[in-house]
Amino acid sequence: MKKWMLLLACLPVAAAGHAQESRQDASVSGAGFFPRAVNANAVHESNTIGYGLLGSYRYMVTPHLAGEANYGFDRDIFKYASSQGYTRVHTQFQEFSAEAVYSAFSYHNLYPFIEGGIGGYLFGIINDSKTSVATGTLKSSTTIGVPFGGGVAYELSPSFDIRVAYRGIVVKAPSFNAPSGYTNTGRYFTITNPVIGVAYHF
Repeated sequence: MKKWMLLLACLPVAAAGHAQESRQDASVSGAGFFPRAVNANAVHESNTIGYGLLGSYRYMVTPHLAGEANYGFDRDIFKYASSQGYTRVHTQFQEFSAEAVYSAFSYHNLYPFIEGGIGGYLFGIINDSKTSVATGTLKSSTTIGVPFGGGVAYELSPSFDIRVAYRGIVVKAPSFNAPSGYTNTGRYFTITNPVIGVAYHF
């Protein structure tokens, strides 16, 4: 009987130790979307403040290095001013990316990290009143870009943490293939994409 009681008493400790050794986690985060304004080719491109979600899966390769796969989407309005007038495009932005995540140390329950990688990006067109031209004259833009950033995870328990991160994405500004190039800046820009969310370790 005493052996069974001792075994039961040790189970929570064993479970905690197993959770701490978990090498995988999944997270869901709310995201902001702040593309930088661009001036080039006689076109001025600017944006509203956007919002969206980011989902991530992370696998620890070593105690300090992880691989991460991300899917994100955000909505925003891209605005273009040129000699041909003013154009608005209500946009759904999607991200499919892979990153390396490095965490060198921890401090109490805080785990800072940096990350960087490569991704594919889609600037889709939403056909509603926020788009000022007929979508038949525009096409979705796809491109490859570079995500990067850093943040900190705060451990709530062996299974859960809160993550806050600054993310940046260097990518070509979308042109939507408009006739006469009145939305084509031909420039790369940086999208600021801060996130805050919850991760579950398993």
